[in-house]
Amino acid sequence: MRCRDPGSLVARNDSEVNLQTMKSEPALTIRGFRSSDRDAVRQLCCQTGFLGTPIDPVYEDHELFADFLTTYYTDHEPESSFVIEMNGELKGYLLGSRRPLLNQLYSFQQNIVLFVRALWRYSRYNPRSRRFIRWMLMNGWREVPAAPRRTPHFHINLLPEARQITTTRALMSAYLSYLYRRGEKRVYGQIVTFESRRGEKMFERYGFKVMNRAEITKYRSFYPESVYLSTVIKNLESDGPLSAYGSPMAVNLSQQRNALP
Repeated sequence: MRCRDPGSLVARNDSEVNLQTMKSEPALTIRGFRSSDRDAVRQLCCQTGFLGTPIDPVYEDHELFADFLTTYYTDHEPESSFVIEMNGELKGYLLGSRRPLLNQLYSFQQNIVLFVRALWRYSRYNPRSRRFIRWMLMNGWREVPAAPRRTPHFHINLLPEARQITTTRALMSAYLSYLYRRGEKRVYGQIVTFESRRGEKMFERYGFKVMNRAEITKYRSFYPESVYLSTVIKNLESDGPLSAYGSPMAVNLSQQRNALP
């Protein structure tokens, strides 16, 4: 059965969600992405690019790394992304897309452009960055698990101080409610998972089911555990979106004018 419209949880014009714990901890604000967030999102992408830590040990080129992972979402479909602020500073994001065909077309041409740019810079890279480029060309495309083609998707990155079940749930709720109100039926994410961090069971808690997964071999020389890229999917028609409410947190919703440019 299709559940009721969740408009009361997240306002229809990208409201802010303010979460304040019962303790004297700083309030978190979850809101729609703004163009002024672009630089902070790119920086956070590089700060968390290596299993939640800075990407530098694996790849030194922050510009190309952030271009590859964020540019489509921030520049071409910003209305589908959300951020977490703590005391006015961006501490996490969810970058999403509900236009799969546009995303796939952009990714195809972007991959060609980024390949040429990386090739031009290759001789100046250190050995670890060169190894990363070789892995991308030879193995990267093989180690991406299958995913539904005509389905909205997302990926999420959080700094350590924002990695809490309650804040993750509220961020997911904002995005899933956004999709639900627009009539989307399913959503998937491709999530880096491993034993000690952000396992598949965390997303099962939010109603996602694991479709498949593939080991990412580029981390073998840096990390002792096996690392996987897992495809998780949620049916919005039967399951509905998430409630943003989670004890012991109180959630207050305050409407604002459209937060997007």
